[in-house]
Amino acid sequence: MATITTEQIKELRELTGISVMQCKKALEEADGDKEKALLVLRERSEAIAEKKGDRELGAGVVDAYIHSTKMMGSLIELSCETDFVARNEEFIGIARDIAMHITAVGPADVAELLEQPFIKNPEITIKQVLDGGVQKFGEKIAVSRFTRFAVGE
Repeated sequence: MATITTEQIKELRELTGISVMQCKKALEEADGDKEKALLVLRERSEAIAEKKGDRELGAGVVDAYIHSTKMMGSLIELSCETDFVARNEEFIGIARDIAMHITAVGPADVAELLEQPFIKNPEITIKQVLDGGVQKFGEKIAVSRFTRFAVGE
């Protein structure tokens, strides 16, 4: 078993935003390999999200992304359980990133959106982005609704 250094843990934490202990455990399970540890964390995020699936969503944010050409944009409602998470800048950043994705790709509905490869990282889906948020914030989060606008459509 490889020795896990504080620097490795710090690097993985900065990359994912996930707790130090979860990063350490993932690195230990991956024998110090950062890429394998990322996969371990991704698998765990799915399991955590599944456990929190029955929780009620009572808070969230509405955010927008407007393309630099001003010819298209989107609005998204990203829901969570508490105002505490809704005010978190990283949560708001997830909403903005998904709104950007919606603007670029134009999914028909939430179900289609969740299955699409994330435009900023095609190795993961939008559902995996949300699952990572659940793991990071400890709350259920979901795209409640969205709309996309484009000049001439």
